[in-house]
Amino acid sequence: MKYGKTVGVGNTATVYEWKDNKVLKLFHQDYPIESVEKEFKNARLIWDMRFSKPKAYEIISYNKQIGIIYDRLKGESLLDWLIKTGNIEECAVHMSKLHKQIIQNKINNVPNYKDFLRNNIQNAQSLKEKEEMLYKLDKLPNGNTLCHGDFHPGNIFIHNGQTTVIDFMNICRGHFLYDIARTVFLVEYTPLPVEVKEKEKLLKFRKTLADLYLREMNITRKIIEDYLSVIISARIGECSKEK
Repeated sequence: MKYGKTVGVGNTATVYEWKDNKVLKLFHQDYPIESVEKEFKNARLIWDMRFSKPKAYEIISYNKQIGIIYDRLKGESLLDWLIKTGNIEECAVHMSKLHKQIIQNKINNVPNYKDFLRNNIQNAQSLKEKEEMLYKLDKLPNGNTLCHGDFHPGNIFIHNGQTTVIDFMNICRGHFLYDIARTVFLVEYTPLPVEVKEKEKLLKFRKTLADLYLREMNITRKIIEDYLSVIISARIGECSKEK
């Protein structure tokens, strides 16, 4: 069959309408099949866990591209909702409520968050404090909490006040504080996507949203400062072209 109209566009894939109230997440031709398989495996691993997310059904080949069939979500991204409403406080409440549900889950058969950070620190060619950051990383606690790894308003859908998380490429196990610190980093420090409109408005929101999110999670910046410094250093190796 042929896919329908475009539902969304991301850095690695375009999402199209599919039959039976589903969507086809079709990855770009140069995207590694191993990464597609990893995302599908991760989505299946967490399917029975108690938080809202779309179900992944199968991997398919379509016009020499690889895609995953997911449930279609109603509503809009929380990022679009925030731009439309300007309601930062309620956005933080939605984020924290969903994130608390996610980090209540335990998992073992996924990568350790420390391995992800360690590999990226070692790959960070321009990082002068490499040994210091590796030492700091080693001192951080371990754990088997499910960490989403990419939790931010762009990866949350909202419909009638209910939220659903998407994008399971970076899930890992670790201490729950890692995932909270990673969210603060993604919200406050990373560049805005090219396709995002009203960038000036969002830039003003960023630190306020991170602060409100931390307040709702009942976590201070002091508590996550070591995680955050390691995450910032590791990002140089994770996304070397990012400014």
